[in-house]
Amino acid sequence: MDLRRTSECVVATAALAVTACLGTTTPAGPTPIGDGTRILFVGNSLTYVNDVPGILQALADSAGGERLAVASRALPNYALIDHWTEGVVQREIANGGWAWVVMQQGWTPAGVYRDTLRLAVRNFGGEIAKIGAKVALYQTWPPSNRRGDFPGTIESYELAAADVGGVLFPVARAWLAAWERDPSIQLYSDGLHASPAGSYLAALVMYARVFERSPVGLPSRVRTRGGVALAFDPTVARILQEAAASVTVTTAAR
Repeated sequence: MDLRRTSECVVATAALAVTACLGTTTPAGPTPIGDGTRILFVGNSLTYVNDVPGILQALADSAGGERLAVASRALPNYALIDHWTEGVVQREIANGGWAWVVMQQGWTPAGVYRDTLRLAVRNFGGEIAKIGAKVALYQTWPPSNRRGDFPGTIESYELAAADVGGVLFPVARAWLAAWERDPSIQLYSDGLHASPAGSYLAALVMYARVFERSPVGLPSRVRTRGGVALAFDPTVARILQEAAASVTVTTAAR
């Protein structure tokens, strides 16, 4: 994770591949896809790889009831402090209309990374409060060769969410819960990014927290409006759903 501004071309995704190079264009705000409760995702490739917002939206569609409109400002190698420095997200938040703003960066151990995460979340939290939206933290996982850093990054996101009275999406905890059930489940793709199963698990956690209901019983096959298709053996899907429920849903509510 690099806290410096990157000069590489970036991808602003709302399930659409819209590219721009910093320094050559003025970045546009994200455009929501779909109709319903509006959720803005702010993060990096751990959000846009496998289209996590789109998977969440597809799960909501499959369940019936309340629908979601999702948009993202997700750029490679960005920490939240980079988004704050850039300024695009603040302008988009100020435009209003969002019910949720979900924030994410890479694995975040104690020290400068944790400090800047908490600073950026407090900064964004003040802007989000002005429009009456909910703040959510998408808790991510460390690289596969740094599994000992799970506790530290989990704590960093918990502290950041508590700083602003936000909702925590405990995805890293759900990964650990899934491995407790089946250590063979592949949640990494390249040692950093999530596999389709890892992204599906992340979206299950988000679904449980957004709708305050168990994700157990949701489809094992989903297709996002951006064209990402996921299909899992029903047994594997059930394990992932139960792992998500175990870190988000009280026993009485299951």
